[in-house]
Amino acid sequence: MDHHHLIFSSIIFIIFLILLHGLDLYRRRRLPPGPVRLPIIGNLLHIGSKPHESLAKLAHKHGPLMTIRLGSITSVVASTPDAARQILQLNDDACSGRLVPDVNNALKHPEATILWMPPDKTWRAMRKALNLYLTNRQKLDSLSYLRQNVVAGMVDFIRESAEKKATVDIGQLAFAVALNQMSNTILSQNVTNYVSENIGGFKSAVETYMEMLGKFNIADIFPVLKPLDPQHIRRQAKSAFNWLDEVIEGFVSERLKNRELKVSSSGDMLDSLLDYSQENEAIFNLQHINSLLVDIFIAGTDTTSNTITWAMTELLLNPDMLSRLRKEVRQIVGEDGKIEEAKIMELPYLDAVIKETMRLHLAAPLLAPHKTESEVQLGNYIIPTNTQILVNAWAIARDPRYWENPLVFMPERFLANQVDYKGKHFEFIPFGSGRRRCPGMPLAHRLVRLLLASFVYHFDWELPHAKEEMDMNTIFGLTLLKAIPLVAIPIPLTR
Repeated sequence: MDHHHLIFSSIIFIIFLILLHGLDLYRRRRLPPGPVRLPIIGNLLHIGSKPHESLAKLAHKHGPLMTIRLGSITSVVASTPDAARQILQLNDDACSGRLVPDVNNALKHPEATILWMPPDKTWRAMRKALNLYLTNRQKLDSLSYLRQNVVAGMVDFIRESAEKKATVDIGQLAFAVALNQMSNTILSQNVTNYVSENIGGFKSAVETYMEMLGKFNIADIFPVLKPLDPQHIRRQAKSAFNWLDEVIEGFVSERLKNRELKVSSSGDMLDSLLDYSQENEAIFNLQHINSLLVDIFIAGTDTTSNTITWAMTELLLNPDMLSRLRKEVRQIVGEDGKIEEAKIMELPYLDAVIKETMRLHLAAPLLAPHKTESEVQLGNYIIPTNTQILVNAWAIARDPRYWENPLVFMPERFLANQVDYKGKHFEFIPFGSGRRRCPGMPLAHRLVRLLLASFVYHFDWELPHAKEEMDMNTIFGLTLLKAIPLVAIPIPLTR
């Protein structure tokens, strides 16, 4: 009896395996092609420490839409403009979800962060708040004086450094400027100065967050391991999150006390968000305000400092380009030395340098992962619900089919075409496209222009080493950081 039962169980198990294998083959026939995968780990061995580069190489063999499997997670990777358009424009609604990484659970309120929440009513309310109080053109115009004042303070600091013949950390300066212009907009105050330890506190917290988000996490590909946090990634991120949370909560608590005491309103973004929360409490509460401010401080500082670092790196390696840019800025600014935001908004070569920097040194090489909200057809393939979708913006921006000499820094390429980064030209999508496009793009556009124009207008720069010794290596995270910070010696220019 036991013998027959064992045979019967074995047959049932074999049939189950055959059916499972058949189902897997059926699903794979519907999905795009991809590299052969190993049992359990899938294509894990195909992905190195720089996934954007590994995926780009695989796409050359397997096509613009490619399927990879990491552990239990199936992902479809888009590596050409047409493939990206299918996801971010033609099927934006169906592909607008998020597969939330485990590191996000290090947040005090992980469900309230705008980057990872689903596109529901609360997400729409948060995006609306950002547009109303931070990123619409009228608001940006009205707050231009804040950005100009903060940048003027940075210029004074650089002059002092020049008198001492001291080196300046370009990225740290840009980070501090971005931090203060954001804190002035939100809180009506500076939160750091250029020699303050608080720069290190904010910068360390933001960089830790970005690094942990981009780090390979085995708990993400085998969700059953999430409670164990086997690589301590969530634990490392928690210290950074806690620091940021405590700082932001302190500002919010102080403002709420002032309101109770009937202290006159500052009229800044925090006051506006608190008013907005009272009107929309069911979908936008204090937790959402805290999370949104953390998101703003992170997104508004890291990518700005990263872009400025790479732009100045390329200009210092290409003195002719630096001279050309300085000449253009001087022609429009004149001799008074006052760089007004409105004056530099339409400078073609400045715009070209920034675009080329973002193309060659993309801040986010892999756009934040999307997830299918429903079954969707992409080209000839059927993508099931809850499939992760990755858009390799780095591969697209370096594809020789769309870019001449793609590995060479050539701002002039953007003088000869109308390609922009607002999400309509899919060969160049540094901010993404569709409903998940980065909402801070209009602000980043203005601050980066103002910073770069100020750097080249007021100062010449000297490297403390030969140009040939410049380290161009990167650190992969959610953003692609320069491994070795850029330091240079400022030399004041006479007008």
